[in-house]
Amino acid sequence: MTGNHSHAHSHAPADYGRSFALGVGLNLFYVAVEAGYGFWSGSLALLADAGHNLSDVAGLLLAWGGFALAKRPPTDRRTYGWRGATNLAALANGLLLLVAVGAISWEAVGRFSNPAEVPGLTVVIVASVGVVINTATAMLFFAGRKGDVNVRGAFLHMAADAAVSVGVVVAGLLIRWTEADWIDPVTSLLIAAVIFVGTWGLLRESFDLSVQSVPASVDVPAVREFLLSRPGVTDVHDLHVWAMSSTETALTAHLLKPLSGGETGDEDAFLGELTDALHDRFEIEHATVQIERRDDPRLCRQAEPGSV
Repeated sequence: MTGNHSHAHSHAPADYGRSFALGVGLNLFYVAVEAGYGFWSGSLALLADAGHNLSDVAGLLLAWGGFALAKRPPTDRRTYGWRGATNLAALANGLLLLVAVGAISWEAVGRFSNPAEVPGLTVVIVASVGVVINTATAMLFFAGRKGDVNVRGAFLHMAADAAVSVGVVVAGLLIRWTEADWIDPVTSLLIAAVIFVGTWGLLRESFDLSVQSVPASVDVPAVREFLLSRPGVTDVHDLHVWAMSSTETALTAHLLKPLSGGETGDEDAFLGELTDALHDRFEIEHATVQIERRDDPRLCRQAEPGSV
């Protein structure tokens, strides 16, 4: 009466382990330099940027950890392995950046009432080094930014840092020319705003993936329509699509395919072609499809409205 078939296309994500290691090393070096000069010069802009870069080091470590865990093999307890760790790492990255935004903003507001003299030339030199390091780190993840939300998080953080460092350079030049110390906390608030805007999309997407929402790249109505268009299929129910990891999408579905003239047909070929098409058209890596032979879809408990 029913046939179960599970078919998966292997999709090994690119190995970014060396990129993460290099990115962490470069940014730890820069954080130490920037924080040291920030304390020495009294520049909140440098300290704010150093704090943000330190959070990005933690973010890179989280992303790296998620990437490493996702490569661990499945077990009897974790039958999908640790693939979901990349989604959790991206979510933790977004939350960490929101904390950094709050800390930077709080300190910047306090500096308006208690301004500190800032040597503009020091700010310019140190932040210029940051432009180079952040840009170089971002380029390590440029190729994988479109297909992996975890890698995209690392890329966006580093690209934003490069832009923020450019802003700090501009602030340092303005302070040097105008001697207006209020420019420093204003720049810090602008940095916080840039981080917040860049983080919000990542946070929303990673949260959706963490609660098994449908990935943004998959159109479920189009998937349902495609399944209904397959030969002999009269109904689709219990259709679920979710992200197993930041790079792999899974699907389960029940297809009603009533018997015709007592002939069963070649269901192995049908299911093989179906899962290949789901992979090629919708980038669904893991598909599990149940074939039901009864004429009435209501005979399946999972066909009831609201059933999960």
